Amino acid sequence: MATFKHISSKNADYGAAEQYLTFEHDEFTMKPALDEAGRLILREDYRIATMNCGEEDFAVACMRANLRYGKNQKREDVKSHHYIISFDPWDAADNGLTVDRAQALGEKFCAEHFPGHQAIVCTHPDGHNHSGNIHVHIVINSLRIEEVPLLPYMDRPADTRAGCKHRCTDAAMEYFKAEVMEMCHRENLYQIDLLHGSKNRITEREYWAQKKGQLALDKENAAALAAGQPVKQTKFETDKAKLRQTIRNALDRATTFDEFSEILLQHGISVKESRGRLSYLTPDRTKPITARKLGDDFDRAAVLALLEQNAQRAAEKTAPIPEYHTAETNRTERGKTQKIAPTGNIQRMVDRAAKRAEGKGIGYDRWAAVHNLKQMAATVAAMEQYGFTPEELDAALVSANADLHSSTAKLKPIETAIREKKDLQKQVLAYAKTRDVRDGLKKQKTDKARKAYREKHESDFIIADAAVRYFRQKGITKLPTYKSLQAEIEQLTAEKNALYNEYRANKERVRELQTMKSNLSQMHHGEPSRQKKHEQER
Repeated sequence: MATFKHISSKNADYGAAEQYLTFEHDEFTMKPALDEAGRLILREDYRIATMNCGEEDFAVACMRANLRYGKNQKREDVKSHHYIISFDPWDAADNGLTVDRAQALGEKFCAEHFPGHQAIVCTHPDGHNHSGNIHVHIVINSLRIEEVPLLPYMDRPADTRAGCKHRCTDAAMEYFKAEVMEMCHRENLYQIDLLHGSKNRITEREYWAQKKGQLALDKENAAALAAGQPVKQTKFETDKAKLRQTIRNALDRATTFDEFSEILLQHGISVKESRGRLSYLTPDRTKPITARKLGDDFDRAAVLALLEQNAQRAAEKTAPIPEYHTAETNRTERGKTQKIAPTGNIQRMVDRAAKRAEGKGIGYDRWAAVHNLKQMAATVAAMEQYGFTPEELDAALVSANADLHSSTAKLKPIETAIREKKDLQKQVLAYAKTRDVRDGLKKQKTDKARKAYREKHESDFIIADAAVRYFRQKGITKLPTYKSLQAEIEQLTAEKNALYNEYRANKERVRELQTMKSNLSQMHHGEPSRQKKHEQER
């Protein structure tokens, strides 16, 4: 699941960004790590490239541009923007993602969405928590040094001009996240929905507060154990994490909103509702924490929905339950079971004989044996849970493939329409920029003056003529306005994002069902290579 983060920096030392990307740093203090001789430690593996810097260093190129345009001279000015694309750790093993491939994707993303900016693109093979996730850092100078086409996330004329600064607005972040999702979809990489929030919304600040708190707690516990004292707590929780847990416990017990409020009040937490939004005030705070900062599970709609489910469950428990014969009950429940794809993370079984033939050692073979047993159990449990027979599994797979093809068929026309609208938008903008030159030609009174004028502004007329040819090929007689095109693109993008979520769900469903079918076949008939060996022995 690729994630996308943004950090703005007011640090005037552009070299610090390159130093962080190429040398080891303490992730808590952000200070460079030093060896025994007091020298910087180079990172073991990374890929790095600069863009729009010419032959100069990134820091030197940025400072020259700032001096040329007289920008980024004040302390409060945002000097650079740092974007991070983190890929799923399983993309390397399952989807063939490498550091070089991620670097190429990062450079392409930077060129498409941050044109005209001096940039440095660097890819690291692992994160600070050693989870194995390949991630790309894109650091751009906030100043634009070239005039660029109007991109969908830009809403002001200054967003395209040289000498103006990059603005990372909410609309821009939504656009970038949608583009990251589209990139992962195009490259067949794992991806989650970045546009519709999360159940637990953990900010960068809370994440590092938890990391630092856990490190301090581990040191205290180590000192206590060394002194022979008992350890009371082993896991550090932030204030927001404790609040989330308290709210979840209250939601597990309550059936009405009043009861939910009373349970929280017993813990000193008051719930407030304002303009249809909930906020939670803890005893140690004067300003309440909004549900938006905690996560989607804590907003008004989610809370009321869960309370309603609790009330229905409580009513069902109090209702008399008739007794039936066990076999009849099983048949009834089996008929009522919804034939959907399992949501568990079932993985394919490993062909151990084939892996041994490839040269895998005994350690891998032991791991594969345990892995296969786990996947057998998970597959059988899923078949029982969802009431699938082998024939029903085949039918469900056929239905899932049909749904996947249907969602793909819906998605492709919208993607084509967006691409055409963007091309038209570029041509309209290019044609509009030549308006003054075209008007100047009309003012020339003689053929000789008009010819000299065209030669003087030849590049502008080439652009205008190319745009006119494009309009004629598309049969456009009246040019649409920029605002109307932008509104159409935004509408189509919203439709594409909604359909993409449907496509992702259908694709995951097909994958799960195919994995179950493959595992069942391997369980019933044995591993393919072993089966072939038995046939040869016969």
